Amino acid sequence: MKFFFLAFLFSFSPALQVYASTPKSVTCTRTEYREEYIPGTKSSPGYVKSYEVDVEIPCGGSKVEKINDNDCTDGKIAGALLGGGVGGAISRKEGRWWAVPLGAVTGAAIGCKVDGGN
Repeated sequence: MKFFFLAFLFSFSPALQVYASTPKSVTCTRTEYREEYIPGTKSSPGYVKSYEVDVEIPCGGSKVEKINDNDCTDGKIAGALLGGGVGGAISRKEGRWWAVPLGAVTGAAIGCKVDGGN
């Protein structure tokens, strides 16, 4: 009687499928084209032998480029305003035409570095 009860109980439960597999080693390869010069002699001219070779390369993320997300816009603007103001304040009348833009450019570069940019 117990057997029929257990059989009845397990007949309504879904069967779990277990997929077992052996571990697989993964290697990534790239086919490279190569040439080799075979030197000749006076009676037999040289020639170029060409062939292809499978070369193992790292799989996946080895060539992932780092994204530079350092934005220094705020530092550039603040530095340019301060640098232009300082350039205008310390220059004389004849030199303001070059001192203000030079101060703004220098201040922008310094402000970007201070803000953490590159």
